[in-house]
Amino acid sequence: MKSSNKKSKPPEPPEPMSLPQPQAASASESFHDNLRMLRLPHIEAQAHSAAELAARNGTCHLGFLEELIAGEASLLQDRTVERRIATARFPVVKTMTGWNWSWPKKINRMQIEHLLRLNFLSTHTNVILLGTTGLGKTHLASAIGHAACLQRHSVLFASTIDVVNKLSSAQSTGQLAREIKRYQAPRLLILDELGYLPLDKRGAELLFQVISKRYERASTIISSNIAFKEWPQIFAGDATMTSALLDRLLHHAETVVIEGDSYRSAKSG
Repeated sequence: MKSSNKKSKPPEPPEPMSLPQPQAASASESFHDNLRMLRLPHIEAQAHSAAELAARNGTCHLGFLEELIAGEASLLQDRTVERRIATARFPVVKTMTGWNWSWPKKINRMQIEHLLRLNFLSTHTNVILLGTTGLGKTHLASAIGHAACLQRHSVLFASTIDVVNKLSSAQSTGQLAREIKRYQAPRLLILDELGYLPLDKRGAELLFQVISKRYERASTIISSNIAFKEWPQIFAGDATMTSALLDRLLHHAETVVIEGDSYRSAKSG
């Protein structure tokens, strides 16, 4: 039997498979449900468009996740700041934008700018703003408080007489300890307009309790139009209690003295 010298024909190479064209990424209902349950609104809203962009740019999976999570963290921070500002109960939100440094005849600009860095919060230092009416003490206190909110510190702003009235009402209903905790809790408490109205002995003692509870635990900003030597007249003429209160306030404190003519009076004139 003769062997055949005819070589067999090599097989034809297979035709290349046509790959499916990339389609826009879609997410299942459970995907969105899970994100809503985890309270991740930014990722839920941006996942589709971010996935398409990552595919076009060739972004790795980790980079894609990093961008989504960074956006979620930024949104969370913004909402935290908004919540801090709302909880602080500023009568009007104030910043140092537009503050006229040339108006008061005397103000230590370097001292104010240092306070706006908020280092005093870490040492539980108090801030006392002293000056006559209309020089911007409330504005400065609010601006420092707003800066603290931006750094996600807890802040509470209140007029001193409102605090005293609420404490007095709470004492009458047996809720004093609970109300004092409300003023004890914030990282920064702002007591505005101390001395604009005199306190009776009961009110003075209640305010003393708040100051004592915060002593060396948290910072307090107080604005007042009354010089320290005249503070006994604010506290029902009780020099002993006033001395004890000043001792606690000023042990760790920065005093900001502002002098000049009333800005409001000049503006209305």
